[in-house]
Amino acid sequence: MKYAFILLVSVHGLIHLLGFVKAFKLVEVNQLKVEISKSIGLIWLVTTFLFIAIGLLLLLNNNLWWLPAIITVAFSQTVIFFSWQDAKFGTVVNVIILVVAFVAMGAWQLRTEANQDIEQLLTEAQTEQSVVPTKSRLASVPPIIRQWLQQNKVIETEPIVTVSFKQKGQMKLKPDQKKWYKAEAEQYVSVKRPGFVWNASVEMMPLIHVAGKDVFHDGDGRMQMELLSILPVVHIANNNKVDQSTMQRFLLELPWYPSAALEPYITWESLNPTTAQATMSYKGKTGSAIYYFDEDGNLDKVSAMRYKDHDDNAEPLECIGEVKEMKMVDGKMIPTKMDVSWLVKGEKFTWYQLEIYDVVYTRGTRRLQVVS
Repeated sequence: MKYAFILLVSVHGLIHLLGFVKAFKLVEVNQLKVEISKSIGLIWLVTTFLFIAIGLLLLLNNNLWWLPAIITVAFSQTVIFFSWQDAKFGTVVNVIILVVAFVAMGAWQLRTEANQDIEQLLTEAQTEQSVVPTKSRLASVPPIIRQWLQQNKVIETEPIVTVSFKQKGQMKLKPDQKKWYKAEAEQYVSVKRPGFVWNASVEMMPLIHVAGKDVFHDGDGRMQMELLSILPVVHIANNNKVDQSTMQRFLLELPWYPSAALEPYITWESLNPTTAQATMSYKGKTGSAIYYFDEDGNLDKVSAMRYKDHDDNAEPLECIGEVKEMKMVDGKMIPTKMDVSWLVKGEKFTWYQLEIYDVVYTRGTRRLQVVS
């Protein structure tokens, strides 16, 4: 699709050469019957070069290609206006280019905002001092958590400060939805000062996507979703239910950064030999999640009560993350494939099947690099 669009832009640009040729009478151009002045002809020529340049920017994956594209469409539409009878169909192509450019502009704005959130998250994470956990720290956790942490070499190892990873998977928005939507995301997590930024794109159908961002920072949550990256669908902040849901999500995802289990904002309670509950208290808010293990100390699933919706009538539902595959990453056995489900009226609704990859951990003063 990308290369088809590049071809469209380039051919559209080359067609503008006809206006220049007509104005300077270089050859006979029967397609353009209206006379074109040399000054307008030069604009036709400049527009040709601009469209070709835009095609090259697209080939080079330059995220700012939309800016000259909007300007170039304005030039193109101006010369089309002066030769309306002969060139009016070029307006259709200009509209297509303009729509795609506005979508790209929206995606760039979301990406810029997400990068600002990520930079803040990572900068603040570097201000926190790391303390290497000793074996004595294990005395305060249930035996099954002790076993899990020892397997993941958390003790007497410099703790995780930040982690980043990418996600790919498929998503459903409603229980009766037949087709899965393709989803891709990236996530940055701060452990010492708990928080995360999750930036995602969900392809609902060809050429139609929803861009989303979830942020957990200083105990507060934010959610943002935009159709085609430009039309707001959800934009929520300063909402207690969103705050609670994002904190619960941080707990549900703790197996991806296991050293967080020994951070002072988390306390543990044993429920039975293979089940333990973590309670998180941070910035005046609390949340909890239950971790289920097999007899060998391998994680089976995680469960927490979360708000699926944020309106006044919304009630917390059980959210379950089931481990489907584990892999050794940086000396830790972490879930790399999971199914995430809501328990709705007693029925399990699996809405997200995900895989994480490109996992990068930092410790000490080392800092993650943000991908623009």
